[in-house]
Amino acid sequence: MGDPWDGRGGGNNPKLPIPGKRNILITSALPYVNNVPHLGNIIGCVLSADVFARYCRLRGYNVIYICGTDEYGTATETKAMEENCTPQQICDKYHAVHKDIYNWFDISFDIFGRTSTPQQTEICQSIFKKLMENNWLSENMMQQLYCEICERFLADRLVEGICPMPDCNYESARGDQCEKCGRLLNPTELKDPKCKVCQTTPQIRDTDHLFLELPLFKEKLEEYINNTSVAGSWSQNAIQATHAWLKEGLKPRCITRDLKWGVSVPHDKYKDKVFYVWYDAPIGYVSITSCYTTDWEKWWKNPQDVELYQFMGKDNVPFHTVMFPSTLIGTGENWTLMKNISVTEYLNYEAGKFSKSKGVGVFGNDAKDTNIPTEVWRYYLLTNRPEVSDTLFTWADLQAKLNNELLNNLGNFINRVLSFIAKPQGLGYGSIIPDGSGAESHWLTKTLAERIGTYVGQYIEAMEKVKLKQALRIGISISSEGNAYLQESQFWKLYKEDQASCSIVMRTSVGLVYLLACVLEPFMPSFSLKVLRQLDFPIEKLHLIGNENGDLKSARKPWEFIPAGHKIGTPEPIFKELKDEDVELFRKKFSGSQADRVVKAEAEARKVAEQLEKTKI
Repeated sequence: MGDPWDGRGGGNNPKLPIPGKRNILITSALPYVNNVPHLGNIIGCVLSADVFARYCRLRGYNVIYICGTDEYGTATETKAMEENCTPQQICDKYHAVHKDIYNWFDISFDIFGRTSTPQQTEICQSIFKKLMENNWLSENMMQQLYCEICERFLADRLVEGICPMPDCNYESARGDQCEKCGRLLNPTELKDPKCKVCQTTPQIRDTDHLFLELPLFKEKLEEYINNTSVAGSWSQNAIQATHAWLKEGLKPRCITRDLKWGVSVPHDKYKDKVFYVWYDAPIGYVSITSCYTTDWEKWWKNPQDVELYQFMGKDNVPFHTVMFPSTLIGTGENWTLMKNISVTEYLNYEAGKFSKSKGVGVFGNDAKDTNIPTEVWRYYLLTNRPEVSDTLFTWADLQAKLNNELLNNLGNFINRVLSFIAKPQGLGYGSIIPDGSGAESHWLTKTLAERIGTYVGQYIEAMEKVKLKQALRIGISISSEGNAYLQESQFWKLYKEDQASCSIVMRTSVGLVYLLACVLEPFMPSFSLKVLRQLDFPIEKLHLIGNENGDLKSARKPWEFIPAGHKIGTPEPIFKELKDEDVELFRKKFSGSQADRVVKAEAEARKVAEQLEKTKI
């Protein structure tokens, strides 16, 4: 448990904050361990955070990216009942599944851990004791739904009913939150509640619990939110969701549950209860960091030197902007509180919403099975990232973006440049980068360099503000500029009529190829590796050009990125056309029986788990 992610950081040499350097701590919402992640989960949390982490590394920032599976609570207990096994077995099985899928998607965690660890128990209980000492907790009796058939109190997610909000009335609202309107609920508020296990109507009974007294945090919390939302440039949907919660009025929030699978409450009266998953889960960021390094407090109790960036879907916002900060503030310790929060809306599927519980949509293993390369999936999800409103996945749109933007624009530019340079002398440059001296006085090239400098500045500004979709659009615009530059220069004529000018154009163009590998690496790392291989350029030289502000005036120009005389590798097309018949095949393949697809996903999950066990032996 808690092993570093494929050796990327951690191990014997974990990264620690460096005084005087920009230290960035990145987390993405911990995915529930009870199922196979779908594309909506991937873009909303881990992929978006990965893009920002990769960007930070290219800028030379000192950054760690922390994630892992959220393993405690009702969802795991329910899945264990369905599969007739223990919660721990469910966690072991699906942790391996998640890890395998994220590995295929090129997610560069510094550690991908899990919450079912001794470190999680120790830190959860330590924070709880501090809250008790500081009188931020209260004891109260609450009414909870009890199923006489199952002979137990029902946890929130084991209850479904009609949303009580008059402007919603969604018929499949969960006991903790309505998926449709996003409001947080208590199970007893549901209309016509039913036990998810046996479908009978539960009774209301009294039970004692511990509550975090959120109303007492109001002044400190509002000060934190008002200051940080501006300083950290919070996304608008995060601000709206947070203020909506505050407007409704802060209420004491129950932090214990009548469950067995979770962190036990270190209190004599409540020793048979565990912590509520939404008290427990965000603390997972801290405990997973403690699995990465025993000096975890240098990241988490160091707000003067560390910036915390958090990525999630919109349904997770209040837990990260209200609940988790209140919990940390209540300890009275000097915690690193979240500076920037990047929130996505929902990614919907052709036929409706993605739903793990109902098996609707494209799952991580489905993407892998299509044989469409990882970089294409990453590109499509990121161009379609639901930053300000819900977006829609369709196969036709995936086809259009692959064929028009990746193949005909980006891939076409790179292949035209490298193929021409690779041609034998007399037809090209024999794979040797030409000298290209005099570029500063070549009007067309000088104009191009100015435009590219502006693009890079805009790209860096967008990335610093975590406007990922905008930054990706700018990156692709660089290849559009490159194609236009090639056309306007008519390099195929210049080669015969003006060798010196042609050398300038080709050396500048190959510099743009390298620049594209740099700016697009956070979005499509496998694409960048292919480009570097064709350039025969080491990955260690991959970095973003320009200073902190993206100013290129004092930086190298495109014709200076790769030295004259360098010999490139063998060019080959990077992207492959997605044909109409392929699209139709995929549409049919992934619109069949959802139950059959879930069975298939479960079989793959078992296979991954079995392979994991063999490697242990």
